[in-house]
Amino acid sequence: MANDGANDGKREYRTAELAEAAGITVRTLRFYRERGLLPAPRREGRIAWYGEPHLARLRTVAALLDRGHTLGGIAELIAAFEGGRGVAELLGTPWSQETSVRLTPEELADHFAGEVTPENLAAALDIGYLAVDGEQIVHISSRLLEAATALVRAGIPLSAVLTAAREVRAHADALAGMFSRLVHEYTDVASDDGELTRLRPLARTVVDAEFSLAMDRRLRGAGARDVPGSGDATACAPPKQL
Repeated sequence: MANDGANDGKREYRTAELAEAAGITVRTLRFYRERGLLPAPRREGRIAWYGEPHLARLRTVAALLDRGHTLGGIAELIAAFEGGRGVAELLGTPWSQETSVRLTPEELADHFAGEVTPENLAAALDIGYLAVDGEQIVHISSRLLEAATALVRAGIPLSAVLTAAREVRAHADALAGMFSRLVHEYTDVASDDGELTRLRPLARTVVDAEFSLAMDRRLRGAGARDVPGSGDATACAPPKQL
């Protein structure tokens, strides 16, 4: 019968009980253990006790299998999850006002159907978009998650989105460095990071406006290239006065 837990009062299961709760056979459960899909149980003599995290893991494995992932691929994903940075490290900056998002592995798979590979997951962890908190995954920004999801659903591979994200991160770091130097050099409280926080909306306004203008220039340039004869140097010349 299930145990309420030896130390913390949380529910625990024997092997057969866990298998029944997860809707699998004991043989399958042991196979998952051998493949590294399930953490080791707590041992009490010869009895193996499993907890709610083990049941959640089995349900995650089942959900990923339903979405077409192989057991080998799931094992690699789990290894990447467990090797990810902790959530405290991910959210350690006080300047950011982004809202983080907690996801289960299967919810992450739903956002990027067929694209959540070990390689893409490792890239997202390395960039700093994802971290692991127990059985959950934490995305650093709901806005970035929504944007990436929309781009992938528009047909852009997740690997390409993540490659572009690295470039954006580099440019954003350079912009932040420039703004920080500007404030520290010319404001009266240059040694106080509080001034950076106070002037943050100005930095965002400048970056957003400049990016909008840059996109306008790009779109105008693309439109001009579509006009017959626009490649001719005289095509863009102003009309002659009559």
